[in-house]
Amino acid sequence: MLGINPGRLGAGVTGVNFTAPRQLKHSCGIDHELGNSSELSAEFIYEMIQYYGGVEAFYQDWFIGSVCPLGFIKAGKNMNYYDDPQLAEAVTPFIVQTIQQQLTFNLKTDYCICIGGEKNFRFLSRLNEQHRWFQQIIPVPHPRFIMQYKRKEKEKYIIQYLEAINVKCKRVF
Repeated sequence: MLGINPGRLGAGVTGVNFTAPRQLKHSCGIDHELGNSSELSAEFIYEMIQYYGGVEAFYQDWFIGSVCPLGFIKAGKNMNYYDDPQLAEAVTPFIVQTIQQQLTFNLKTDYCICIGGEKNFRFLSRLNEQHRWFQQIIPVPHPRFIMQYKRKEKEKYIIQYLEAINVKCKRVF
């Protein structure tokens, strides 16, 4: 699974994708001095992980990385790597290098779940056409979008994530 890039309140603090301090401590059982803050994306991902079967089962089967492992802030708010065309162009060689490094982690490459919908999916798909990392890329909506604009339909989106995973790993839920 590849998200967009780390956010300042989640992976920007913990170093773990889609994991804020609260989830690192309470869901993963990793004690730390980072406080107890959370963020919407982490809340969604860890609820989906609970439906999957919990942290151990999920992380035994899945790796969550980022298309761009660098976090960006503009005017005190998160910024996605693709929000500025010059930034996207500047970081593309680094993105290619880090995706290739992540693929040395003995990951399956027949598919990738792309977290982040349209723009992240298009960018990753263009790179994938050049480098042929994955046979298929399956897009799912970004958790922040779900939690901010579609929270009443959250369970529907959790099911969408699990179905994207289930189709590929044949796990029974």
